[in-house]
Amino acid sequence: MITVLLVDDHPVVREGLRGMLDAEPDLQVVGQAGSGAEAIALAAALQPDVTMMDLRMPGMDGVEATELILAQRRDAKVVVVTTYETDADILRAVEAGAAGYLLKDATRTELADAVRAAVRGETVLAPSVATRLVRRVRTPPSATLTGREVEVLGLVAKGMTNVDIGAALHIGEATVKTHLLRAFAKLDVSDRTAAVTTAMARGLLA
Repeated sequence: MITVLLVDDHPVVREGLRGMLDAEPDLQVVGQAGSGAEAIALAAALQPDVTMMDLRMPGMDGVEATELILAQRRDAKVVVVTTYETDADILRAVEAGAAGYLLKDATRTELADAVRAAVRGETVLAPSVATRLVRRVRTPPSATLTGREVEVLGLVAKGMTNVDIGAALHIGEATVKTHLLRAFAKLDVSDRTAAVTTAMARGLLA
């Protein structure tokens, strides 16, 4: 029997996943967590074969939780199940050590097969995610934005000023401008609107 821990901040989503996985004869959901911190505690207590991890949650996100779960048990397997498929999200999850990356519209069969594949040591990616990952790998390094540059552009996309962005990220306005100028150069644009539009077109922003 393969044991599974479900992590998602929405109880309805967790119950939906539990229903699909428990319907499989060789899978058993042994626990549910509503936050990254709770996931780490339950992963240590329950020692599940596979943890199905949501990506964006209040407080500690799924990437950080994945890193800490794998740090406390190297043979642990984490499969990300999320609604997000931006290049930045995918790379962060893969770099954190996730054994798979699925979208929440995956079928029961796809979810169950991903759990089994993770136990076998295989990596499972949703087709659209695999396509994005391959495209990202082929993108020239000069066009790759840092995590902070993506954060800054994401806040620009929300209409925030440099001052507001600095306050939100706890950095100075001059630092915000520096991140923007570097992003402009990498994206080959000259203003904020073009930077956001180009980054979205390349899948760097949701």
